[in-house]
Amino acid sequence: MRAVMMMFDSLNRAMLSPYGCDWTRTPNFQRLAERCVRFDNCYAGSLPCMPARRELQTGRYNFLHRSWGPIEPFDDSMPQILGDHGVYTHLVSDHTHYWEDGGATYHYRYSSWENVRGQEGDKWKCLPELFGEGDDRKLQNKDGIYFQATKDLQRHDMVNRRFMQREEDTALVQTVKKGLEFIDANHECDRWFLQIECFDPHEPFFVPEDYKELYPDAYTGPVRDWPPYHHVTEDETTADHMKKQYAALLTMCDRYLGTLLDKFDELNLWEDTMLIVNTDHGYLLGEHGWWSKIVMPCYDEIVHTPLFIYDPRFSCAGEVRSEIVQTIDLPATLLEFFDVPVPADMQGRPIRKVIEEKQPIRDYALFGIHGAHVCIFDGTHVYMKAPVSEENKPLYEYTMMPMHMRNLFSVGELKKAQAVSGDTFSFAKGCPMWRIPKGNGNGERDFSDLLINGKDSEEAKHIDNNSMVNSANFGDKLFDMINDPHQENELQNLDVEVRMANLLQRAMKENDCPPEQFERIGLAGSREITREDLQTLHEQQEIQPLILEQYPWTKGAVNTYRALLKFIPKDQKQQTADVLTEKIPQELSEGASITPELICALVPLVIPEAYVDMVQYFIGLSGRTA
Repeated sequence: MRAVMMMFDSLNRAMLSPYGCDWTRTPNFQRLAERCVRFDNCYAGSLPCMPARRELQTGRYNFLHRSWGPIEPFDDSMPQILGDHGVYTHLVSDHTHYWEDGGATYHYRYSSWENVRGQEGDKWKCLPELFGEGDDRKLQNKDGIYFQATKDLQRHDMVNRRFMQREEDTALVQTVKKGLEFIDANHECDRWFLQIECFDPHEPFFVPEDYKELYPDAYTGPVRDWPPYHHVTEDETTADHMKKQYAALLTMCDRYLGTLLDKFDELNLWEDTMLIVNTDHGYLLGEHGWWSKIVMPCYDEIVHTPLFIYDPRFSCAGEVRSEIVQTIDLPATLLEFFDVPVPADMQGRPIRKVIEEKQPIRDYALFGIHGAHVCIFDGTHVYMKAPVSEENKPLYEYTMMPMHMRNLFSVGELKKAQAVSGDTFSFAKGCPMWRIPKGNGNGERDFSDLLINGKDSEEAKHIDNNSMVNSANFGDKLFDMINDPHQENELQNLDVEVRMANLLQRAMKENDCPPEQFERIGLAGSREITREDLQTLHEQQEIQPLILEQYPWTKGAVNTYRALLKFIPKDQKQQTADVLTEKIPQELSEGASITPELICALVPLVIPEAYVDMVQYFIGLSGRTA
């Protein structure tokens, strides 16, 4: 018995022909669907990349306890468990986050691994242009300037592309090639698991011209293949172009999926080899007015993911399953396939029962991002529970491995760390952990130190889109997924909301959720939630004007103003309020409301010139309420 997992990053299921797309070219995904079981209700759990991969190894939700980070010493790791039971495991990946601080413990859980360099600004190659001056925080386009928080990402990516001009040299092709080489060398051996993990079609959408020509458009400007983590502000032509760049890269992914299917045909691996094709999460391509992921609510395009499984034990070719499954179920599925016991701390369940008997293995899908909405799907409704306060507290990271994506936790963060007992969580196996306040280390998530200390300061390393955008800005959201599958109309039904809130509370308890998470999102945690509880929360979340009470404020304007104050030193906050109080009436026409755009336009009056673009970028994100 053998198993192969081919994983792509950021697959939007609605762009695949097996899920109904009629304009992208994905014939090998269609060919795959005709061989496998296709799952129609597969959901991600924790987002984004490494939180999803921790789930892929541990079979537990990550987002309730910590954000991005490594495998913890107490974690049950699926590939390591397989290895301990005589199953050889091999990872081939161009997913650069595996080789950064926040992912550096994952690959060593496999018996062997190969990494392919060069994706998304990977610090790989060096050419003279990297020595020069460059303000890569600003990406100029004809619609404006977008701030980028990661200092060298863009310039390094452009250098790396110089070494991948031929299709065969791209990281995607090299990754799949190395996976096929493993199969060629070992297909006559028994009991192995191969994970071919492709970073594409994650942004940037770097793809050879042959694929771009399949999706012509009217755009004639500079290279635009890296959507910002922001709402769509581009004109229709530019936005269409970037969506088609994704489609071109998706078609390239499809081609190399086809080479794996060809290998299965050539060696008749269908006889005794499991095949899983999956993704970590989806991707917004303009839906709901957003690009990418993370900073907005976890809409369906982000969390409702494609999944295909071929299990040689059952004849289910071309069949579809509607039962709910999640990423956390994949580790248990692989362990069960190799007849390896599933650890007690793994909360995912083998999908075999769904494939063989069409029987459900769970009655909900729980998902979210650490510190954002906590969300649940019950097969009919999606409920997104937001923080109840603008401060988004209390919120802590629980970890023995204090690492973010590309850097360690800051000294400021660690100064506020507290040791917690090993029996705090059952899955920690008695190991004590650090409990670290979520934020940039000053306890208030106030980024005014950035303006004082500079863009290259310690504070600058810890600012990112997700840390600035509080999901309380968006409020609670409820959607009827049967009658409104594209989530275009928020459902106002208190009876349904009460039912979903109680289901969410139950799910959080079942997954050993820290008690302060209930407080953060306004759930009781210890008793049944009532209509009166939710009505009280809704009343507390009503907008209250902060200044200029004589004018109506949109919710987005209130959020934008609050975000702006995060960048203002404490001794200047009143001065900022005074400036806006004087200036706003001059900019308003009679009967007009105070809007996010107005607050953003006045930023140059209160922020030093060198930081105006950066601040406008982040507070502009905060102005969105949907």
